[in-house]
Amino acid sequence: MTRRIAVLTAGAVLLLLFGVLGTTLPVPYVAQVPGPTYNTLGKIDGTPIIEVHGRERNEVEGNLNLTTVGVGRGGLSLVQAVRGWFDSEVTVVPEESVYPPDRTEEETRVANREAFLTSEQAAETVALGHLGYPEKVVVQGLADESPSADRLEEGDAIEAVNGRPTPDSKALDTVLSSLEGGATVSVTYTRLGVQASTSVTTGTADDGGALLGIQILDQPAAPFDVDIQVEDVGGPSAGLMLTLGILDLVGDDDLTAGAVIAGTGTIDAAGKVGPIGGIPLKMVAARDIGAELFLVPADNCAEAAAVADPGFPLARVATLDDALQALADHEAGRAPATC
Repeated sequence: MTRRIAVLTAGAVLLLLFGVLGTTLPVPYVAQVPGPTYNTLGKIDGTPIIEVHGRERNEVEGNLNLTTVGVGRGGLSLVQAVRGWFDSEVTVVPEESVYPPDRTEEETRVANREAFLTSEQAAETVALGHLGYPEKVVVQGLADESPSADRLEEGDAIEAVNGRPTPDSKALDTVLSSLEGGATVSVTYTRLGVQASTSVTTGTADDGGALLGIQILDQPAAPFDVDIQVEDVGGPSAGLMLTLGILDLVGDDDLTAGAVIAGTGTIDAAGKVGPIGGIPLKMVAARDIGAELFLVPADNCAEAAAVADPGFPLARVATLDDALQALADHEAGRAPATC
């Protein structure tokens, strides 16, 4: 009897010990959950997500919501990880897949933010190109202590230098390389649809040529400026929804007709929609805001279709044109091309 009690006591102690360890012992996994959604046609803290300068925004209703995934920073216990694996609204993934071991947390955050800013740039390029605006050399920013400070601004389209046309970045480089660094040049530019000229005393490039001290990109230039304000989102997956938001606010068509549309997907300069991570969690976020249609990148369709009925159709989109067709079909009461 004494031996049995000893065995039972030892077993109870071990069980208690394992229970304590299970609730406190960290494991190298993180939990991903449905993140916030942002209506690209709306505002955050009173500031429009997409601001338009130089013309009035279209008066539109409805939603074009980009969806996100929330990520915990480690700290999962064994018990929490096991619970997460059985929760349809939580995804447990290896910590290194979210926070690469060769980067600090801050470096990862910066990289994700840079990817989002790149998606902003792609969204503007694709939207304005779709609307037919011509491609020009557009200022993206100014270098520190730039000789063009107080002369040129982000969004200016460079038309000519010393009267020599600069229709693309290669032509601009050719013109500047032919000039001596330190020379004062006349720069003709277009800002918000108005052409003007300014004088810039150039810096000196490594090859001895003239330097304006600007970052440039060949992209469509419109007689207005688009500025996107979303501070707390990282990664490139907002590209498609930002593109649609710009088109709705400055284009000729009302894309939502008052409906709540959600979606996700990267977008490149050619308008191709690329796959993203966390599609099941983004669908949960879309359900929670009452989405009536969810735009799914074509390469994510198999994963999305495997999720239990979310309560809305899943429109398969491989390109911007696919997304616009899905919105038109939804407005007309037709079933979109689905996953």
